[in-house]
Amino acid sequence: MAKPGIAIDVPGFGRLRIERIVTDYTGTLSFGGKLVAGAAERLRALMELVEIDVLTSDTFGTARAELAAVPLEPHILKPRKRHDILKKNHAKKLRPARIAALGNGNNDALLLRSVRDAGGLAIAVDNGEGCAVRAMHNANVFVVGITNALDLLLDPRRSLAALRK
Repeated sequence: MAKPGIAIDVPGFGRLRIERIVTDYTGTLSFGGKLVAGAAERLRALMELVEIDVLTSDTFGTARAELAAVPLEPHILKPRKRHDILKKNHAKKLRPARIAALGNGNNDALLLRSVRDAGGLAIAVDNGEGCAVRAMHNANVFVVGITNALDLLLDPRRSLAALRK
């Protein structure tokens, strides 16, 4: 059975129909390799509404164990590959206009741009480890804290102030 998705109607911006979240792990869902407090509960709630793909370089080697409680199985990207291109290509094959993408790094910038340019929602996130300027420039919105970013999707009215024209 198909999940209901998330509808966001933003005056002057348009109507978004989110069916999938594509997110980075390190620095986006985590801080120091650990899933940010409150993220697991929000991810579980979002899993009832949409599909969730976690694509990660897994810098700290903790993503699989940390996400097991959600439960989500991350896609660990192979070393020595262009992770920015792998992430972008993953989204492009999945109807990027129906994706909410989350990321914080330079290797998330192409993912964010491809989703934004296709009409989806691109969210740059900083959990305290920084957010690359390239990621911010390629997003629709910048949010401090992953729980705040996930709350934008759980309660779409929260995104209106930032996105309306």
